[in-house]
Amino acid sequence: MSIPDDARGYDGFGGEIGRTFAESKPWWPPAARAGGAPNIVVVIVDDLGYSDIGPYGSEVDTPNLDRLAADGVQLANYHTTPLCSPSRAALLTGLNPHRAGFAVPANSDPGYPAYFFELPDDAPTLAESLRAGGYATFAVGKWHLTRDALSHDAADRSSWPLQRGFDRYFGSLEGLTNLHHPHRLVWDNSPYDVGEHPDGYFLTDELTDRAIGMIDTLRANDPDKPFFLYFAHHAVHGPIAAKEPDLAKYRGRYKEGWDAIREQRFRRQLAAGLFPPGTALPPRNSEPGKGVQPWDELTTEQQELFARYMEVYAASVDSVDQSLGRLLAALERHGELDSTIIVFTSDNGATAEGGEEGTRSYFSQFAHVPGLPAEWERDVPRDQELIGGPQTTVHYPRGWAQASNTPFRLYKFDTFAGGVRTPFLLHWPGGLTETGLRHQYVYVNDVAPTLLELAGVPRAAHRNGVAAAEPDGVSAVDVLRSPHRPSRHTRQYTETGGNRGYYADGWKIVTRHVPGAEFSDDEWELYDLATDPTETRNVAAAHPGKLKELAAEWERTAWRNAVFPLNDGSPGARLRRADEEQLRGAVTLFPGTPTLERYRSARLIQFRDFTVTASALHTPVERGVLFAHGDQGGGYLVHLDADGAHLVYNAYGRVHRAGPVPVGVGRVTVRLVAEALPEFRWRLALQVGARQAELPAVPQLLGLAPFTGISIGLDRGGPVDWELHRRERTFPYTGRLSWVRYEPGRPADYDPEQVARLWAEAQRVYD
Repeated sequence: MSIPDDARGYDGFGGEIGRTFAESKPWWPPAARAGGAPNIVVVIVDDLGYSDIGPYGSEVDTPNLDRLAADGVQLANYHTTPLCSPSRAALLTGLNPHRAGFAVPANSDPGYPAYFFELPDDAPTLAESLRAGGYATFAVGKWHLTRDALSHDAADRSSWPLQRGFDRYFGSLEGLTNLHHPHRLVWDNSPYDVGEHPDGYFLTDELTDRAIGMIDTLRANDPDKPFFLYFAHHAVHGPIAAKEPDLAKYRGRYKEGWDAIREQRFRRQLAAGLFPPGTALPPRNSEPGKGVQPWDELTTEQQELFARYMEVYAASVDSVDQSLGRLLAALERHGELDSTIIVFTSDNGATAEGGEEGTRSYFSQFAHVPGLPAEWERDVPRDQELIGGPQTTVHYPRGWAQASNTPFRLYKFDTFAGGVRTPFLLHWPGGLTETGLRHQYVYVNDVAPTLLELAGVPRAAHRNGVAAAEPDGVSAVDVLRSPHRPSRHTRQYTETGGNRGYYADGWKIVTRHVPGAEFSDDEWELYDLATDPTETRNVAAAHPGKLKELAAEWERTAWRNAVFPLNDGSPGARLRRADEEQLRGAVTLFPGTPTLERYRSARLIQFRDFTVTASALHTPVERGVLFAHGDQGGGYLVHLDADGAHLVYNAYGRVHRAGPVPVGVGRVTVRLVAEALPEFRWRLALQVGARQAELPAVPQLLGLAPFTGISIGLDRGGPVDWELHRRERTFPYTGRLSWVRYEPGRPADYDPEQVARLWAEAQRVYD
């Protein structure tokens, strides 16, 4: 089959990228072929840094990952995109992320082709190709390949996992959740509504249970059918969390601080041969807004608090390794460990989302809204001993993210190595004979073509009658076979939020773009990765011709991959399509309605006035929650008790209370009235007839808060009021609740969508 010149690749791969699996022969060693096609397990962890597991220099106990590395192939030079959804889209489709519709995570909708946030119709996923090749296909955990506005129960499900090639799915469609109290879980194509999780519940454990259950169920019905398991951990994305036994294991382990841990990890990396002798450990990150303080300049109180955050993170990584150990044991029980390809990796580098000092109030720290006052409270003081447990939503300071990304600079979101270099292990004793380290360049969109070639399954030529788009990734089987084979992936662009990068045969250009600044070739820096893999020496001045050549290549490649227009967070990025307005219409909820999805719920209240009205038949002995919205990270609820109606408002962990307001008997109406005030605040009034109790000015719940959607008749999910939860659990209302009605009101003038519309109108007038 010949490929026309104008169809040869998007990144200068020539004919290699156009090579089809129909032209190649499956590569199975005789032992593996004798038992049929290999199983495939892909384990992807969220926001795990390069050095966070034992094979890459970590002090965290990861014996099961150590075992995979010892008996498998370890990539030292694996690259991803700088963010989660783009990496997952590239991994599952073999396309570059912009062509796959995911320039950034699926939490906006500016209308550009690369921001469609649904996988294209002409992009068969790895699961779709494998299912067509006779595989059972399972997925558990984080999806984040569905636009947030399409995650509710009446949405078009064409971008949900079962419609993209998976037979079974259990997890969260969103980019993060609470490991102690998941805000919303989906089982196959439907919400999995849990009234209350038991004490000690931990999502990593349930995902592992579900994954093993899928394998056991398959084997109970078909002993031979190969399977593909896509296990996408929600750990270790914020808010970070861990179980108490794991936390206890790491108490006191991080007192020496992030500088010492970083240096120790780097020494182990050099000793393991991950980098050549003479590789430099860069100085601490010092870029504006990304700098790290020297550990020995912190106060004793800061050191104690910051060490506690890292104990939680390490314990969460440890739990991922334990999960893997259980999965390996299940495969061994079925006698299939050696015939199963196991991949372990991360979607991007570790994140600086916790800021300079970390936060015990993750959803306040995550409120990225233009115009938010500088004094906005980013960290609500809480008992340090609660950090990482079920009562808190926390994240570690960026000094630990720098240590996680050892030996690289910067973090998730950046196109420097700290954002895009991650661990990658591949274990297949029945198929790979030459194990050990590989230093060749491999990119995230190479994973699908590599696994398909190893399995001997062709990539689907069509999807739903549409010819499949040519992949951008190339098979890395040659690299897996031998440490001496050259990489076939020699060029690769990167772009995220205006940060740009381009790799070409060991050279790399990269930018540190300031949002709002003009895009210019003057932003480019140049690094020779052969002599400087940690990007410490900008050689742009010494090689102006090379920089100009690569900058031109980046631009040509960007045009071919729908990267333009570059989006660095201008007001237009907050525009939403018109059909989302229906999500802001008034709605009446009746008893038995499952918890509303997070984004659908938020559209009813955020950046505006709103009113909630509950109607019930009530007697003095009836008690319980009428409606609740949110969880321990921020929310509100109204409940009735013997003394009347009570309002609880959780402002990112700081709890405010109003009431009681006396309530009569018979048909009663209880109303919560919210008025949007300047500086992102609400005035809240709890009203029963002519009587009311008021909270005069509380911080609005913004961004991803309230994280758990609206429930009526009880407080499902993470509790809004922990003290009330301790006494009453979900506190179901014992009377006859008739209905609850939400009525959105006037938007505030600082509503980002209102600002975006005004900006767009001004642009049209200007043009």
